[in-house]
Amino acid sequence: MTNIRKHNEKAWDRKVEDHARYTRAVDAEVIQKASAGDWAVGVTAGRKVPGHWFPKSVSGLNVLCLASGGGQQGPVLAAAGADVTVFDLSAAQLEQDRRVSEREGLSLRTVQGDMTDLSVFEDETFDIIVHPVSNVFVENVRPVWKEASRVLKRKGTLIAGFMNPVLYLFDDQKEEEGKLEVAHTIPYSGLEDVFEENEAVEFGHTLEDQIQGQIEAGLMITGFYEDDFGNGRTIDKYIKTMVATRAVKG
Repeated sequence: MTNIRKHNEKAWDRKVEDHARYTRAVDAEVIQKASAGDWAVGVTAGRKVPGHWFPKSVSGLNVLCLASGGGQQGPVLAAAGADVTVFDLSAAQLEQDRRVSEREGLSLRTVQGDMTDLSVFEDETFDIIVHPVSNVFVENVRPVWKEASRVLKRKGTLIAGFMNPVLYLFDDQKEEEGKLEVAHTIPYSGLEDVFEENEAVEFGHTLEDQIQGQIEAGLMITGFYEDDFGNGRTIDKYIKTMVATRAVKG
């Protein structure tokens, strides 16, 4: 796991250098609107999280943006008044959040670490956790849910995005060519394939681990929607492969 973690950490640092989509920080206009109460964040590729998944106001609430570096969700929530901590594996991704906070005069904390180990935080620290699609980069997802539940306050909310594992059934190169050819089984491990040094290793978790894993961690699912890559991939023509859930700690 240490080697996988280091590999993915470096891969995401390089993605920042390459200005990849999920490393592009929000602009000043988005922050200005958020400061005025007009804001939304996403945990999947396209759709925004429904407003009613959040409290009417996040002002003064402790929010953890989990594996959420890149200057996107964290600065928006900070501008809306939340006390935000952004936790991410990539130092370069966290630097994106710091740059936005300095540029816009926001108060925002960044912490570097592995999403499966939140031991830096005490039990029941956060009112809300925002966890965009990112647990594809850990081999075992269940510790993510257990740690998220532990650091959530009672009645706290976890808003999470993750991949439907059907995405990982198909040969990635063939899919880029417009062909869907079954090549893998689920759960999927990127360690089975030859991967580029510059690319992060991904894992396709079962829906049981993604959804039942939350339930067994003491979280009750109260919201659900699906999303895709915005017709950017061949599979988008047939099924939505991103999922978002809202869960409340009992």
